[in-house]
Amino acid sequence: MEKQQIPNGTLVLVMGILSIIGCCCYGVPGLIFGIVAIILGGKATKLYMEAPENYSGFGNVKAGKIMGIIGVVLSIIMVLIYVWMISSFGWEALQDQELMQEKMQEMMGQ
Repeated sequence: MEKQQIPNGTLVLVMGILSIIGCCCYGVPGLIFGIVAIILGGKATKLYMEAPENYSGFGNVKAGKIMGIIGVVLSIIMVLIYVWMISSFGWEALQDQELMQEKMQEMMGQ
């Protein structure tokens, strides 16, 4: 019997990669792609574990899930950094470079 590719194996890998890239865009796309990678990877893992002799390409699923987890963690960190920056400096400071420099100097005690 010939082995078939595990369903969504490549998609899980692509979503995992996009989650790491997406964490740089304010964190939100990274969260979305990472969660999708983890959910689809979990389903594919369950399917593979039921009959591993029938499927190939499980490495893509494992790599995609790991990258999805990393992407979610990095995205959460990015979201927390942006929330901290907005609460510390204010939205106006984030949009005005000179005001941001003044706020940073005040924070550092200069």
